[in-house]
Amino acid sequence: MEYEAIIGLEIHVELQTRSKIFCGCSTAFGAEPNTNCCPGCLGLPGTLPVLNRRAVEYAVLAALALNCQVQEKSVFARKNYFYPDLPKAYQISQDEQPLAWGGYLEIDFPEGSRRVNLERVHLEEEAGKLIHAGDSIISAAYSLVDYNRAGVPLLEIVTAPELYSGREARLFLQELRTLLRYIGVSDVKMEEGSLRCDANISLRPVGTKELGTRAEVKNLNSFRAVEQALNYEAERQAMILARGGEIIQSTCHWDDSRKATVVMRLKEGTADYRYFPEPDLPPLILERSSIEALKERLPELPRQRRRRLQEQYDLTAEEAAVMTDSCEMADFFEKAAASYPDYRNLVNWVLGDLIYQLREAGKEVAQLSPALLIELLELFDAGEINRPVAKELLAEMIRSGASPRQMVRQRGLGKISGREELAPLVEQVIAENPDAVENYRKGKKKALAFLVGKVMALTRGRADPQELNRLFEEKI
Repeated sequence: MEYEAIIGLEIHVELQTRSKIFCGCSTAFGAEPNTNCCPGCLGLPGTLPVLNRRAVEYAVLAALALNCQVQEKSVFARKNYFYPDLPKAYQISQDEQPLAWGGYLEIDFPEGSRRVNLERVHLEEEAGKLIHAGDSIISAAYSLVDYNRAGVPLLEIVTAPELYSGREARLFLQELRTLLRYIGVSDVKMEEGSLRCDANISLRPVGTKELGTRAEVKNLNSFRAVEQALNYEAERQAMILARGGEIIQSTCHWDDSRKATVVMRLKEGTADYRYFPEPDLPPLILERSSIEALKERLPELPRQRRRRLQEQYDLTAEEAAVMTDSCEMADFFEKAAASYPDYRNLVNWVLGDLIYQLREAGKEVAQLSPALLIELLELFDAGEINRPVAKELLAEMIRSGASPRQMVRQRGLGKISGREELAPLVEQVIAENPDAVENYRKGKKKALAFLVGKVMALTRGRADPQELNRLFEEKI
C-alpha cells in the first residue's frame, strides 16, 4: 500500500524583548548560566507575574502578519507538568482562549504556490535549557540546567496538518523565519534556539482523508534537521505499517549523529497537562483600535516585496528570493537602485561579489552604505578601474568603510591603458616566456591569455586587458 505523510508544525519563537515576559530579568543570549534569574522566573513562593507589554505587541504584530484573527480577550492558563527545565512545575501558557485563531501563510513551493493554514497563535513563557553530558538526551550520564532562558517570551505558532514532506516543512519554516525578521519581533536564530520546531507526522493511505496515529519529533533546531528528521520518520512509519505493525503515539528525539529518530516517551494528551486559568493574571484585553494601530505598523511583507522587485527591477524569481531574504539586504538594494539606474549591473554585483565579500568579512549589509557601492560602480563604469581592482576595493570598502575613490587616489590604483606604460611590460613578458610566444604563433590561443595574465600580475591587475591583447598581437 502507498502512504502519504501528513505533517503539522508547532513552532516556538522567542520574542526579541529586552526583558522576560513576566519579570524584569534580561533576555540577553550568552550570559553565564543562571545569572539572568530572579524569584519571579524561578517560581519562588510569594512572587507574582507581571505581563510584558512589548511582548504582547510583538505577538499581535506576528499574528496580524500571519493573517490571524486577533482576539480582543485572551486568557493565560497554567500547563502543569514537571521537567527539570521548568522550575515552577507548570508553564504559563494559553489554552482555550489564545491570543489569535486561524491565519495562513502563502508559500511558493516548487510545484506551485499554496496557502498553508494555521490553527492558532498564542503567548507563553520559555522553559530553561538542559545541557546534557553524553552523546544525546537518551544516553546522557547527567544533565545540567540553565534557567537564564526560563521566562523569555515565547510565541507558539501551530499549523494545520497541511504539509506533506520534510522539504515542504523546511520551506514553510524558511518563509516564516523571513517574515518574522521583516516585522522585527524576533532574531529567529535557530542556532541560538530562538526559533525551534516540534513536528507532528502521521501516515495515511494515499487517497484517504482520515489521519493516522502521529509521532511528535521534538526540538528541531535547524532547517536541515527538520527535513531529514521528517523524511526519516515517514520512512520508519511506512516500514512498520508495511510489516502489518501499529504506530504508537509517541514523542521522538532526532539524533543528528545517527540520522535517526529515537522514541523518548509515550505522547501526553491535553488532559495530562491539567490546564486551568492562571489565577495570578487577569484576562488580556486588547482594544480593537490598538490592534488596528499595530496593523498599520506592519511593513511590506517579504512575499509581496519579492513580487514587486521582480516587476520593478526585472529580477528573476530566484534573484528576488535572495534579495529579500533579509529586509536589510532588500533595503540596501532599493536605496542603491534609487541612484544607480543600471539595475541589471547592480543586481549582478550585489548578488555576486557583495554577498560573497560580506560573508568573508563577517559583516552585515546594514553596516555598509549604498553610496559607497555606487561610487565603486561609477569608477568601474567610467573605465577608471578594471574588474580585479574593483573587487579588491570592494573587499577593503566592506572591511573598513573607506571611500573607493579615495583609495584609488591614495594607492594609485587607476587603470593603466597607455601604450607608453604597457609596451615595455609586454616586451619584458615576451622575452621571459619564449615557449608561450611560440605556442601562440602555432595557433594556441590560450597562450595569449597566459601572457596577458603575466602583465596583469606585474601591474596588480591595473592594466587594460584589451590594450594588452592588441600590443601582444602586434609584437608577436
